[in-house]
Amino acid sequence: MKRQPLTEVRAPCLVLPADNIDTDQIIPARFLTTTQREGLGQHAFADWRENPDCPLDDPRADGCGILIAGDNFGCGSSREHAPWALLDFGFRAVVSTSFADIFRQNAHKNGLLTVQLDPQAHRKLLASPWEDVHIDVVGCTVTLPDGSDYQFPLDPFAKHCLCNGIDELAYLLDFEAEIMTYEESRTS
Repeated sequence: MKRQPLTEVRAPCLVLPADNIDTDQIIPARFLTTTQREGLGQHAFADWRENPDCPLDDPRADGCGILIAGDNFGCGSSREHAPWALLDFGFRAVVSTSFADIFRQNAHKNGLLTVQLDPQAHRKLLASPWEDVHIDVVGCTVTLPDGSDYQFPLDPFAKHCLCNGIDELAYLLDFEAEIMTYEESRTS
């Protein structure tokens, strides 16, 4: 699948400081009856949004492209609907001190960047709700509101796919001519 390349994110951040936010909290199971990605954002964190103080329903949340979450984000089941819901809500990146491996893989496959920061930088972001943050995907750096820069790790293949707006299948299809040439040479 081809999508918009993701080489940087410049956006205000929304802060959800809770640790161990699992995929059932991101998108409750009752909303998994669809294979359509569109519309899932309205159900992101549905149970949390029953609280009138939930920052997701704050008018400032509109336009927040970066979610700052607590430690161990995306744990729980491997539902792909979780990154779909976050993307449909408007997030392009999630920042935490750690991510569940399956969530991270599903996020990258769907064009959602995961940024794992060290605890010091993460604490600064937790204290900066609604502030503008710049994430350079190419350089793997995050510029915080105070101007400080921090590096983050990113798998080279995930980086390639995110920066080129492709998933694994689109990556393989880029080699279609070479594959066909090879196949033809084997049948001759």
